[in-house]
Order: sequence, then structure tokens, then C-alpha cells
Amino acid sequence: MSGAEPVIRPYRPSDRDAVAEVCLRTAASGADASGVYRDDALMPEVYALPYVDYAPDLAFVVELDGRVAGYVLGIADTADFIDWYAREWAPGFRRRHPVAGPPTEHRPAYTEAQLIADGGDPERMRIPELDAYPAHLHIDLLPELQGRGLGRRLIDTLRAALAARGVPAVHLGLDAANVGAREFYARLGFHELGSSRPEAPRLGIATS
Repeated sequence: MSGAEPVIRPYRPSDRDAVAEVCLRTAASGADASGVYRDDALMPEVYALPYVDYAPDLAFVVELDGRVAGYVLGIADTADFIDWYAREWAPGFRRRHPVAGPPTEHRPAYTEAQLIADGGDPERMRIPELDAYPAHLHIDLLPELQGRGLGRRLIDTLRAALAARGVPAVHLGLDAANVGAREFYARLGFHELGSSRPEAPRLGIATS
């Protein structure tokens, strides 16, 4: 572990590739997903890059030793993001990833076919609770930064930014296999939403 003090700061356009790398290296229930799918670009193209392109002002990164080692990515108005994604992101994603490739030796439970389908389908984000929980987020930290209070600080930073915009609450989805993440969110005060399912947990929290 580095002895340097990590710093939370706003996202910069020059961080884009580093955000994609952190996404990939934490995408297997918090572990490295490199090589899990035929194309390592898939996870970042679904769960990170559209966020920083659409709402760079609601992205915050953790910088350690001059490099990005974690982030929280926020969307204030999920309904508007869905419309933007359908118009601006999904067509290019479908062209880049028309079909799933042969399974890799990892054979993940979340298959490449499912990942590609999700990448082309922004309507998956239109949850029943959007009126009450219009914002959503993604957060990832490399293992070296976990357990240092940075996850809480990142989420508090985003919640404050959303509250300043008048956004009342934020939600997130998580991998049911990531027990550590579920415990982390419970400690922060997240609660289960009505549309949550055992195989696809969905949690929410007020911004202030």
C-alpha cells in the first residue's frame, strides 16, 4: 500500500482512460475482470464511459501517487440519461459490439451476451422508483484503497453535489455476489428499494 495520502478531486477529461481501467479492474464482483470477456472494453463502455461523457461534473476520482485509483460516477436525472444514452451512446455501442464472442475460459455468470444486451438497452435503467430516486451512481475503488474510508467520502461528495442541485435521493444496483459491497452500503444507510430482487439488489438513500 502506498504511503501517500489519496486525494478526492473532480474528474478531468484526461482521466477517461484511467476511469475505464479502474472499472475493468474492479468489475468481477470487486476483483479484476481483465480477460473475463472477449473484449476488455465492454464493462467500461457500459458502466463507466457513458457516465463521464454525459455528466463529467458529477464524476469524482481518487488520485493516488498521481494516478486515478477509484471514482464515483453520478447521474442526476436518470430519465434524461436514458434518453441521451439511447440517442448518443447505444447506436455506437451496438456497432462496436454487434454480437457476443466465444466464451472465455472464465465463463462468468454475467455472460458476454447479457453484457452486450445491457449495453444496447438503456431502458434497463428505468426503475419504478425513478420519481423518488431520480439519481443513480457507480462507485469503484482499487483494492489498495479499500478499507480507508474513501468509499464513504466519495459517496458523501456525490450526495452533497446532488443535494446542491435539488436532487432528493439516489439509487444504485449491485452484483448479488458482492457481499462486501452490500455490507458497505448498509453501513452508509442505504436501504432496499421495492423493485430490488435477490439476484439483482437495488438500494437507495436520500442525498441529505
